Amino acid sequence: MKLAVPDMISNSYFPAIAAIELGFFEQEGLDVALELIFPVDKAYAALREGAVDLVAGSAHSALAAFPQWQGVKLVCAQAQGMYWFLVMHADYAAARGDIAAVRGRRIGAAPWVEMGLRALLLEAGIDPAREGVTIAPVPGAQGAGVNFGLTAAQALAERKIDGFWANGMGAEVAVRRGVGTIVLDVRRGDGPKRCFDYTMAAVAASDRRLAAAPELAGATIAAIRKTHAALRADVTLAAQVGRKLFPPHEAELIAALIARDLPYYDTAIPERFVAGMNAFARDMGILRGDVPYGQIVVPQLRAASDASI
Repeated sequence: MKLAVPDMISNSYFPAIAAIELGFFEQEGLDVALELIFPVDKAYAALREGAVDLVAGSAHSALAAFPQWQGVKLVCAQAQGMYWFLVMHADYAAARGDIAAVRGRRIGAAPWVEMGLRALLLEAGIDPAREGVTIAPVPGAQGAGVNFGLTAAQALAERKIDGFWANGMGAEVAVRRGVGTIVLDVRRGDGPKRCFDYTMAAVAASDRRLAAAPELAGATIAAIRKTHAALRADVTLAAQVGRKLFPPHEAELIAALIARDLPYYDTAIPERFVAGMNAFARDMGILRGDVPYGQIVVPQLRAASDASI
């Protein structure tokens, strides 16, 4: 089987990556290989076409390839909450929580990821068009195999952009290099409260694949839960995985980023979240009406409990 991620050198989809590298998918009887497909809408298109079996990406982005949630299910969460950071160039000296710092600026963001920032700004009373905020792809981020967060940090350093909306690794690299300042970390309370439930890092599968492999959903949930438990017990395992897959500098950063994310590690997908995600999707014009929880989330997840590890 193949599992696609839209960003590799990142904490965002690390639970799914680590579930492969630490052998937890194998323990559940699944032979899973990792594949990088950027951007996320292409990853979900590959899922629709049967080129991959699972996607570990932003939950709302499934709508890119499966309109109205037809033909796809969220299998489980990798972690709770919208997980991207708004980072501005350090020269602007933007204060934490100062959303207005984006006015008149060029913000780099990946396709479909940018919707989270766009909706957040509107919720905060900042109309990007009226306030002169340009939200666009990061220069150089379209190449195959390019990591978005690290590319965004480099583009910020080169002043190709004024800020970026990207993963925790990109944010950490920019801050440590002295070129970036974190302005928003939605997962930890920055920005309008409603934004937490716009999306989450999830694992998804097509209805067709789930029907063909009835064991896939339960085995995936169990593998991600075991990964969560292993990283809680020994976060240095993250560095071991990082050294296999990441450049040396980022490999040494990943354990600290995962330690920070551990409180959000939970495979649950609450009904509250689905309602919030659907409202966000309607606001962004990618969903019509309201789709029931049971049409979006696999029944195996609802029936299970993290205490069952």
